Amino acid sequence: MTDTASTGTDALRAGAVTLAANGLTKTYAGRWDRRQRAVTAAVAGVDLELRQGAISGLVGQSGSGKSTIAKLLALLERRDSGTVLLDGEPVGTSPTNAYRRAVQMVFQDPFASLNPAHTIGYHLSRPLRVHHYARTRAELRSQSVGLLEQVKLRPAEEFLMKFPHQLSGGERQRVAIALALAVRPQVLLADEPVSMLDVSIRAGLLNLLRELADRQRLAVLYITHDIASARYFADTIAVMYAGRIVERGPACEVVERPGHPYTRLLLAAAPQGGRGRDQLRPLPERSSRTTAGVPAAGCVFAPRCPQVMDRCTRSAPEAYDLGAGHNASCFLQQPDP
Repeated sequence: MTDTASTGTDALRAGAVTLAANGLTKTYAGRWDRRQRAVTAAVAGVDLELRQGAISGLVGQSGSGKSTIAKLLALLERRDSGTVLLDGEPVGTSPTNAYRRAVQMVFQDPFASLNPAHTIGYHLSRPLRVHHYARTRAELRSQSVGLLEQVKLRPAEEFLMKFPHQLSGGERQRVAIALALAVRPQVLLADEPVSMLDVSIRAGLLNLLRELADRQRLAVLYITHDIASARYFADTIAVMYAGRIVERGPACEVVERPGHPYTRLLLAAAPQGGRGRDQLRPLPERSSRTTAGVPAAGCVFAPRCPQVMDRCTRSAPEAYDLGAGHNASCFLQQPDP
């Protein structure tokens, strides 16, 4: 396996901004009990840029809001506020056919996105017909074979006749990627694409996404809870906690010089790290929260931070510049006056 994290600052790899989000916000209403109503801020003022030919890693624990961001960018969920821009042009809240073609999602469970009653050839032919990329049977077959070749399913002709249940998990995920590629997208939103696969075949899928980003100049958002895999092949990493980006920068910078305590805990909890999970503080009583685990004021990570200070509970830190395009929202990184 090639260590691509060291190329995270390679200016030749990343091109122009293809998809951008500014001030993205999404809340959900719910109830804790009969007396108290809760509003959960799944995404709270997030800015994000996806660049042509680059892979952007979005890392955080379950429930941090990562998948919600993907749904907002794909326009599968309606955002409360904020703007989404494709090639610099504002995008509404209802997707057009052009936007659906430009921005494609690859979901965590490939089997759920494939109808078990139909062959792989049938699945691939549908987007080709609907979007008028192929009209005749010969064109459908030729382009379907080409899509399977792109995702390295060979011999492609044999896979056309197979049903989803006849494929392994890794093969089904490759078919899901081929389906996304059928409409010639500019952006791939990959939501935990390897989390349901065996460790032995994850690297092959990650390498495939890397090749697609390089060869087809796709902008890829790679969503994961595993910061080690993001370091392996992402160009940049944004670390998310409680609906907010708490650190971001080139992958090598974030991993080698983490500036936020949460990032350090994620690294310590990675397979090659230590006992990072044991350092997380228990959450406070519900009376001091606006949402589960999030304080009413101050830094969102303060209730769990092993380095919390008094000021952390009173005000929220800004994103402090650490150099090389790297920043972290933590008072520990505030420059001396």
